[in-house]
Amino acid sequence: MNIAQQFPKFLIIGLLLGGIGIVVNNMMSSSGDGVIVDVRIPQQLSEVSQQGRKIFSENCATCHGENGSGSDKGPPLIHNIYNPGHHADMSFYNAVRSGVQRHHWNFGNMPPQPQVSREDTGKIIKFIRDVQIENGIRYQAHKM
Repeated sequence: MNIAQQFPKFLIIGLLLGGIGIVVNNMMSSSGDGVIVDVRIPQQLSEVSQQGRKIFSENCATCHGENGSGSDKGPPLIHNIYNPGHHADMSFYNAVRSGVQRHHWNFGNMPPQPQVSREDTGKIIKFIRDVQIENGIRYQAHKM
C-alpha cells in the first residue's frame, strides 16, 4: 500500500490522539473560573475537622481553592488522585514540610509551608479526608 492508501488510517489515529490529548489537558488544568471541582462539605464536621478547615483557609486555599476545590494556582485536593491509597497522609505531611515537585497537574512546584505546624497539618488532613469521603473519594489501592 502506498501513503495515499494509508492516509485514512493516519487521519483516524491522529484524531484519536488529538482527542485524548484534549481530554487529558482538560482534566489536568483549570476550567477558567478558578474552581476545578465542585465540592460538597459534610453537614457535620468534627471539632478537629472544623479547625483544619480554618487552618486550610488561612494557609492553603489561595492555591488549592476554597475547601480544596482547586484554583488557577493549584490542584484540587478533593480529587480521586489524592485518595489515601495513592497519596497517604504522610504525603501531605511531607508536602507541607518539604514542598512538592509538580507531577500530576500543570501547576508549578508547591513550596514548603513552614508556618504550618505538624499538628496543624494533621488537622488539615482530617478536614480534607472528611470532605473527600463526603464527595465519594475513598481508599483505592494504588497500582502502577
